[in-house]
Amino acid sequence: MLFAFNRENALKNDIIKHMGNQDVTTYKFAAVLSKKVDLGKVMNALAHMSLGLAAGATPEQIKEMGFIDYVDKDENHHRNLSKNSYVILRADNSSRIRTVRSQAIERGILCVDFAHTMQEGTYAEQLERTKGTPEADLEYYGICLFGPITDVSELTKKFSLWR
Repeated sequence: MLFAFNRENALKNDIIKHMGNQDVTTYKFAAVLSKKVDLGKVMNALAHMSLGLAAGATPEQIKEMGFIDYVDKDENHHRNLSKNSYVILRADNSSRIRTVRSQAIERGILCVDFAHTMQEGTYAEQLERTKGTPEADLEYYGICLFGPITDVSELTKKFSLWR
């Protein structure tokens, strides 16, 4: 049994060396969303946070995001989709998201969060409402993360998949 495991890893390593890591991803996206928030609102938050991740990424991070085109048999291009996994997870409440946010910032993991003050009204009203709310009073709808698989997985391992 041990021999089979080591042989399998050796084969994987040979394949990786031969392919130059082109088909192996070492980064991932993750979203942790509050299960207490209405589905429409949390999907809106997810869209904004996902855009924010790409907008706030460094050139190196954008490269690691692995945006590629998928081409179908008819040569239609399905543009700018990431080759990395993107898992959607659920949190029981806002404080669990706050904790992940704090840990991600502390560890230097790219993240974008979304709170209750960031919906309804104009963006100017949202900015004003957010500025007038202490962080401790923000109800987090979600957070999106991007980084090395091991780092992101460590922060998100206690959350369940969104269902």
